[in-house]
Amino acid sequence: MALPPNPWGDRLRRRVGLLGGSFNPAHDGHRHISLAALAALGLDEVWWLVSPQNPLKAARDMAPLAARLARARARARHPAIRVTGLESRLATRYTADTLAALCRRFPARRFVWLMGADNLAQFPRWERWEQIFHRVPIAVFDRSPYSFQALAGKAGTRFRSSRRPPRRARLLAADPPPAWVFLHQRRHPASATALRRQGLSPDFVHA
Repeated sequence: MALPPNPWGDRLRRRVGLLGGSFNPAHDGHRHISLAALAALGLDEVWWLVSPQNPLKAARDMAPLAARLARARARARHPAIRVTGLESRLATRYTADTLAALCRRFPARRFVWLMGADNLAQFPRWERWEQIFHRVPIAVFDRSPYSFQALAGKAGTRFRSSRRPPRRARLLAADPPPAWVFLHQRRHPASATALRRQGLSPDFVHA
């Protein structure tokens, strides 16, 4: 298993997808979107940024960070997927701040933010969400039934002119932001919410 990247930075040239979230718990859907991103975007790596606490989610429903990291590492199962607690180590709370720190510390990396259509639909609720569009390219993956709402919503409309066609997806990492692509893919049924409803314990003792 690959070690987490050095939080203090380096100058290695890589195309890196960033998949952020609570991973509460991590599941095969996260792995599925990561493998799809590696193939469709021509990435060298995908980093899972396991958030200490998502500002939009209740802390009482969140398993401890160590438990979420451990389960994520067990689910990743791929040499190009690196599970990290970088946000805790960088002491950043919001994605906009995390991206600013990563771009400073890893100036040779070409980062691409990865998200599902459900996150694009509620993207305007994120802190300084427009800065994120201007910081790194973004790849949005189809997730029914949110896709139409996402594309017609505030973020999709505001940055409509910056949307790239799927045939240019492998060039996205080199595109100056704002630049984003919407990718259709075979959907995966896994859901963190569904897993919690099925009775997965708060510390993931069944992982």
